[in-house]
Amino acid sequence: MSEIATVGLDLAKRVFQVHAVSDTGAVVARKRLTRSQVLEFFAKLSPCLVGMEACATAHHWARELMALGHEVKLMPPQYVKAYVKRNKNDEADAEAICEAVRRPSMRFVAIKTPEQQAALSVHRNRDLLVRQRNMLVNALRAHLAEFGIVEAQGMPKVTRLVAIVRDEADGRVPGLARQALRVIADQLDQLKIQIAALTAQIAEWHQNNQVSQRLASIPGIGPITATAISATVPDAAAFRSGREFAAWLGLVPRQNGTGGKVRLGGISKRGDRYIRRLLVGGAMTILMRKAERATLWVRSLATRKRHKVVAVALANKMARMAWAIMYRKTVYRPVAVPA
Repeated sequence: MSEIATVGLDLAKRVFQVHAVSDTGAVVARKRLTRSQVLEFFAKLSPCLVGMEACATAHHWARELMALGHEVKLMPPQYVKAYVKRNKNDEADAEAICEAVRRPSMRFVAIKTPEQQAALSVHRNRDLLVRQRNMLVNALRAHLAEFGIVEAQGMPKVTRLVAIVRDEADGRVPGLARQALRVIADQLDQLKIQIAALTAQIAEWHQNNQVSQRLASIPGIGPITATAISATVPDAAAFRSGREFAAWLGLVPRQNGTGGKVRLGGISKRGDRYIRRLLVGGAMTILMRKAERATLWVRSLATRKRHKVVAVALANKMARMAWAIMYRKTVYRPVAVPA
């Protein structure tokens, strides 16, 4: 039997599919493995190239296989899909992965360390709790509006609604409804404490990470955004330029062209939506503070374009600056602007 040179591994929860080929591309093995058999199978192989889709548990298995001496490359699933022949199943997916990882034009995903994944898990949990808090706030507002109680928008105003719910002397809320809304008020208090605890963990990780501290020197990028970028992008050299990094985040126009005519639409919204949302939010903060419109470019663009268009353009520029800081290992140096 020919020696295995490349392996396509289709990940799953319990049953894994292997497709192995030789140097010439001849199929050497097609095999199904259980979760407990994966490391045992690869431990018996000579060092080879292993391709996997960058999906759930992919970084864990990549680190385990690299410890066995194999070269592991992760690929975006949407890039592998083009190599699937006919019907989709585990065997076809593993064969497509094996074919895609051998392509010289394929783009790969950097393998994250356990520390980076731990930081991202804190971000994901905090974002989940924030969304749950927003859901509870919307429900509380909607229920109280049925009784004619309406407050201004914003989280600080929610405390007034909670006080009304807990005020037994306020006769505007019936007793039966007050008991149900008190459950929402108690959950909001718990979420406030939990979100604050996770935010403190992010701030502590930020203080101990040099890349995150350098990113925070960019106007509009705080500890939350800086830690999210530094944990998501292990190696800035994976991108050829800041423009490519901004395109990976989906902050560039979507193209639709044929016959030499290219039409540009809205942003592509590809890549990490969490980081994209944080960058756009930071750009909106800069635009709301008119004193911080430090560049003539932003001032000129704000006079010609809509507010949100300017925010997205500024977020694109912030992404390119973030790549330059990570790649060159430097800090943001503001350019002097004439009065």
